[in-house]
Amino acid sequence: MHVVPEQGALPVDLLLPTTGRAYVARLDGREMRDTDGVLRQFYDGLRLPDYFGWNWDALSDCLRDLEWLHADHCVLIVEAADKALSGDAAGQRLLFRTLLRAGQRWSCTQRPEGIDLSRLVVVMSCDAASVPDLQEQLRLCWDERLS
Repeated sequence: MHVVPEQGALPVDLLLPTTGRAYVARLDGREMRDTDGVLRQFYDGLRLPDYFGWNWDALSDCLRDLEWLHADHCVLIVEAADKALSGDAAGQRLLFRTLLRAGQRWSCTQRPEGIDLSRLVVVMSCDAASVPDLQEQLRLCWDERLS
């Protein structure tokens, strides 16, 4: 997972693989005011399958599966990530933990012949002043997840 200022310290082309099909989804944290907004952004941006269950478990399942995406790699960019569920601290932690779990799932997966499977790269973008706070929130979510 990468946290970058909105003006882009991390060019997306550096995250794209040199082989295989890639899918880039851009989501807007400003539209994620509540759980419904979060799920709608993911459904529309990632083109989640019709069987998507419209709840956190279903989102987690889809992000950890990715077979429905028909791409070898996925770059998920959450713009204004610090605004996502900003009025709901518990919901925001749940969103961040869901993304961290999915990122961890894809960071360690290999086929027997040693070629990496589809990978999910998550880029959290926010204004430069919010980067340290967002990084700390993600670190705390990671620590909570491990304990």
